Amino acid sequence: MRPLLPVAALLAALSLTPARAGDPQRGEALAKDRGCGNCHGGAGISGERNVPSLAGQQAEYVTLQLILFRERLRTDPPMPDLAQGLDDAQVEDLAAYYAGLSPGPAHDRDAPREAELAQGAALSERLRCGNCHDAGYHGQAQVPRIAGQREEFLQHALTAYRDNQRHGTDTNMNGVMHGVSDAEIAAIAHYMAHQP
Repeated sequence: MRPLLPVAALLAALSLTPARAGDPQRGEALAKDRGCGNCHGGAGISGERNVPSLAGQQAEYVTLQLILFRERLRTDPPMPDLAQGLDDAQVEDLAAYYAGLSPGPAHDRDAPREAELAQGAALSERLRCGNCHDAGYHGQAQVPRIAGQREEFLQHALTAYRDNQRHGTDTNMNGVMHGVSDAEIAAIAHYMAHQP
């Protein structure tokens, strides 16, 4: 397991830094300039497998993730390289831009499968996903919106948490996903991908 000390130090520093409201117009221009839409979609709704949609995502969450990528504390390629050179104001502008976009499902989303939806709903209740991600799974503060997210991205992320290959700013998700089977993860991802 990776030591969490660098992440803890980063979070402590962030909490001491006065928040600045990002400018969505500057964020939009920056997203176009840096080609963010090539992977995350022009309107923030990804058309790429295993690439998350960012439209309607929590600004604090996007800010934190971009900083983790920039500081190479999160290593999912190609994001650490793409986040290099972003200053804090640019990070906040990008976050404000994506937070202000209307979320929606992936254009290539699978048709709902009723049995998986029911299993995913029951598992989400049992695992108490709504306690952190809010009752509608729209996220809050540094906790991401997962409603309507790409199904295969969710499946990949949840599997990585379960297998201790991905760590957030704490280990809550690793503990929540411990012991959850591949089939259960698939059902949760299918359910979340079909939430409004």
